Amino acid sequence: MLLSSVVIVLREVLEAMLLMSLFMALSVHLQISRRWVFGAVLLGVLGAYTYFIWFDAVSDWFDGLGQEVFNALCQFGIYLCLLVFNILLLGTVKRAVPKKLFIIVILVATTLAMSREGAEIFLYISSFTSMADKLTAVLTGSLFGASIGFSVGVLIYYGVLNLPHWLTLKVCFGVLSLVAAGMVSQAVRLLIQIDWLPASEPVWNTSDWISETSVTGQLLYALISYESTPSLLEVQSHLAAIGLIIICTILYYWRVQSIGDQHEG
Repeated sequence: MLLSSVVIVLREVLEAMLLMSLFMALSVHLQISRRWVFGAVLLGVLGAYTYFIWFDAVSDWFDGLGQEVFNALCQFGIYLCLLVFNILLLGTVKRAVPKKLFIIVILVATTLAMSREGAEIFLYISSFTSMADKLTAVLTGSLFGASIGFSVGVLIYYGVLNLPHWLTLKVCFGVLSLVAAGMVSQAVRLLIQIDWLPASEPVWNTSDWISETSVTGQLLYALISYESTPSLLEVQSHLAAIGLIIICTILYYWRVQSIGDQHEG
């Protein structure tokens, strides 16, 4: 029970901390005030607790499919935020982007991520409140898992912070694009599970190498949305999500460059 709690909470914390760490490091590189962190944490905790309190009611939506639909909407929302953020991020190479716009996108993305992951932690711990013999182990494991997750987040933050500016932009663009695409594939997976999207045979099966139920598999799921048996629709949505980010970023970059050339002319 102790190890299970460590892994479950670590998985949830890692997903949110990866975004928080990258956003915080980029805030330094882009000279954006990091005071948004306090607002993001406050809104994230409130959102998580609100979702936790209303979980039963939300679950009853859409004939009992509310939880899956709500989580999928959150993941699509995070993707849209990361799409906008990445477009603006590389746009800073040629043009100053309003810092308030960055902060708004960061706040929405981190609030959605923390609300979704935080609610999962609340739900997990609350399921053991009536089991006194297991509650201590669950709380201890949860504390260890959260501590490890925060520690990894700190390492990511300082690792990215100490990179050269140009490399930071490229690394964060790449990682955030993968995270964003993972959010889309997770959302598609949920919609397939509730039969809102068509199911199909797995494109491949890597469960013999890395099982989704193993510690490694769960941590990879948290970081890159790893799945050992993805369907064709999940793979297509993942690639399409990355492609959309790249295409939109290139178009925005070219537009900014053309505007800059016109001003110079």
